[in-house]
Amino acid sequence: MEFRELAFVAAFVLAYALVSRRLETTPVTGPMIFVGFGLLVGIGGLGIIDIGMDEGAVRTLAEATLVLLLFTDAIRIDLRRLRRQIELPSRLLGIGLPLTVVAGAAAALLVFPDLGVWEAALLAAILSPTDAALGQAVVSNPVVPSRVRQALNVESGLNDGVMLPVITLLLALAAAGIKLETPGYWTEFAAKQIGYGVLVGAAAGYAGGFLIREFAGRDWMDGAFRQLATLAVGVGSFALAEAVGGNGFVAAFVAGLAFGAAARDYCAGVYDFAEDQGQLLALLTFLFFGVGLAGPVLDDLTWRVAFYAAISLTVVRMIPVAISLIGAKLATPTVAYLGWFGPRGLASILFGLFVLEEAALPVADELFTVVIWTVLASVALHGVTSRWMSERYGAWFEVHGRDSMREAISVEEMPTR
Repeated sequence: MEFRELAFVAAFVLAYALVSRRLETTPVTGPMIFVGFGLLVGIGGLGIIDIGMDEGAVRTLAEATLVLLLFTDAIRIDLRRLRRQIELPSRLLGIGLPLTVVAGAAAALLVFPDLGVWEAALLAAILSPTDAALGQAVVSNPVVPSRVRQALNVESGLNDGVMLPVITLLLALAAAGIKLETPGYWTEFAAKQIGYGVLVGAAAGYAGGFLIREFAGRDWMDGAFRQLATLAVGVGSFALAEAVGGNGFVAAFVAGLAFGAAARDYCAGVYDFAEDQGQLLALLTFLFFGVGLAGPVLDDLTWRVAFYAAISLTVVRMIPVAISLIGAKLATPTVAYLGWFGPRGLASILFGLFVLEEAALPVADELFTVVIWTVLASVALHGVTSRWMSERYGAWFEVHGRDSMREAISVEEMPTR
């Protein structure tokens, strides 16, 4: 990136920051503005910024964003507290998420006849993680019952990490199916990526949490360095796993879970610090997504891509969620609310970027075009509807006997991203 382009981006971030609080009262979200600005000034627009996501600095930014997202998402989900409110998240993750992948794969096979089974499943898996941060009001608006908000918050925090091993395995199966390498090579690839990633993440995360807990407990650590040390555990887990042939992103997610288990009482200070850094990195990633990824494929929209993006955000998500909630005794508006708010965002962008380049699949460009358009649609639709639908749903809940409904069961809230 040239200095002129860097100065232009910095000026835009400053301009957005100056009116950011006023924008919170409108239907326009940060991701919408940053993606839109990227489309305007990028390769498909005015051409003021001519930089792709594959360039060194931008790719490093994307990797850092995904590592931070996975690690901090895992830390903020308190597994001990989750056991006391497990019903809805377990239904969404244990039933709804697998059914979403199956439904998405089946739809991909029907819409794109040139895809194989594993390629269709890989596309569905990349588009299955949700990003509640695209519609922040959904998980932060107090008029929405805390049980419903926390179900979406926990689902968003865990499903990207849960899907990483699945995506890695599907990538290996898709690559083996087209004989880019021998099946044995891809079996070993998947085993090392997942196995080493889990082992390194668990060991590094727990060891780092233990050390920080012990030394902070003796008052040997400055508060700022406690926060920096925590992020260093996530980054170190990623780097160590990659060094030994594992998947660094799997390691970062598992390290976050292990760190939380070892040093839960010392995580509170990390949230605000990570939120500030993570929000900046995330918005910059959305900007470069608009500049270097979405802009160049604006002319590649076909009816097949548009149709798949539409059903991926609706029936492919909403029907599995409805099935997963059978027996939960939730009202129909609640089921619809949980089903609609499954935004596709950063995880899908970055999984698609890194995973599809890993094996150089012949259909990688087609798959990534679908991912890009689905995320674009989600940024717009979920961003615009998040505040309005949250208010409408909260008003409905207030009128229809809030104390007598299962949605009214109070739960302990966890930090949101």
